[in-house]
Amino acid sequence: MKISVLGCGRWGSFIGWYLSGLNNEVCQWGIEGHHSFDVLKNTGKNEYVTLDKKINLTSDLEYAVNSAETIIISISSQALRSFMQEVIKYNVKDKIFVLCMKGLETETGKRLSEVLVDSGINQDNIAVWLGPGHIQDFVNGYPNCMLIDSTNKNLVKRLCDSFRSKLIRFYYGDDVIGSEIGAAAKNVMGIAAGMLEGGGYTTLKGPLMARGAREVARLIKAMGGNELSAYGLCHLGDYETTLFSNFSNNKRFGMAFVKGESFNKLAEGVATAKAMKYLGEKYNVDLPITNAIYTIICDKKDPMTVLLSLFSRSTRKEF
Repeated sequence: MKISVLGCGRWGSFIGWYLSGLNNEVCQWGIEGHHSFDVLKNTGKNEYVTLDKKINLTSDLEYAVNSAETIIISISSQALRSFMQEVIKYNVKDKIFVLCMKGLETETGKRLSEVLVDSGINQDNIAVWLGPGHIQDFVNGYPNCMLIDSTNKNLVKRLCDSFRSKLIRFYYGDDVIGSEIGAAAKNVMGIAAGMLEGGGYTTLKGPLMARGAREVARLIKAMGGNELSAYGLCHLGDYETTLFSNFSNNKRFGMAFVKGESFNKLAEGVATAKAMKYLGEKYNVDLPITNAIYTIICDKKDPMTVLLSLFSRSTRKEF
């Protein structure tokens, strides 16, 4: 395939590295003057990967879009809508778009594939690449399973079969709503896990996992998705890498927040908590864990007081 990866941060650079290793013709795009691009341009590597010399590294967006059959986007979720206004200035009519990013648009609660549709991209040409795994593990040869989903089932099969390797086993997704909501929501649970761990209550991660998945399942169902998706790779299957791994930015953010320490890397769960609160209200779904994280971050309430109050609520049936 002729593939352009738009974004050269942590995941973008890994995707370029990974797909080039599968003998695809890869163009890697970033913004001149941004740290992530300049490091790759000046050294050919970053803290995660060393780019194959076959990869065409460019800051020319027009070239990156026009030279590819498949365009993979890996940028901050909240920047996607404005970024797409630049992308659609070029001929994208027959391009395949793959979103390798997890989040929801804060202001609207929209899934990221919906943002692409709003931008004029044909729904059948959009796929999402989601699931567990940390770059630090992948580059050291530790395999994992991931998922590609789309409303276009033929596209799902083609991409999964093309992108699979001994490093990543892909599954065919069949619930875009559940996949995107689950993947975004797991970052909120990661922040909660970090706060519990930072506050000395690691033992409560078990209940967090069980109740978190159930909470997200209710939201997925209310939005028209399959609630079982909350128990698949995109949500519960991603808990190990998000709630327990020291590579998890969301867990590390939560730990730092509780301890009053600064954290300067992107934790997508912060914006996602705001979007999920909006969706919970819109679809009349109770999201106690999500609302707790929102209250802590946005309303500046004491983290441990709010989180521990979840475990003192009145007794109720589990399901």
